[in-house]
Amino acid sequence: MTARSTRSAMAYHAGEAAERQVCDDYLRRGYDLAARRWRGQGGEIDLIFRDTAGVVFVEVKKSRDFARAAEQLGQRQMGRIYATAAEFLAGEPKGELTESRFDVALVDGTGRIQIIENALGLG
Repeated sequence: MTARSTRSAMAYHAGEAAERQVCDDYLRRGYDLAARRWRGQGGEIDLIFRDTAGVVFVEVKKSRDFARAAEQLGQRQMGRIYATAAEFLAGEPKGELTESRFDVALVDGTGRIQIIENALGLG
C-alpha cells in the first residue's frame, strides 16, 4: 500500500467514524434516520433524518478543528447538495414542498461535534 492510499484509507475511515458519531447524536435527540450516504444523480448526502417538521439533510465535515472543518464546504459542493436534496424530496409525498433544512455537522480532531442548524440557509 502506498503512502497516498494509506492516507486516503485513513481519511475515509475517519469520515465514516465522524458520520456515525453525528448520526448517534441526532438519534439521541429524537430524529429518525431516513438514509445514510444517500446517492442521487447530483451527488451524495451524508445523513438524512426525519422529525415531526420534515426532513433534515446533514453534511458532515471532519478536521482537526471546527474552523478547518467548516472551510471544507465550498459553493460547488453546496450546489450538489441542493440538487441531490431535490432528488430525494421528489420521492416525498409533498415533493419539494416538504419542510426541510440543511445542517452542517463539524467534528474536530478530539471528536467534539458542533452542529449548525439551517447552515446552508435554505429550507
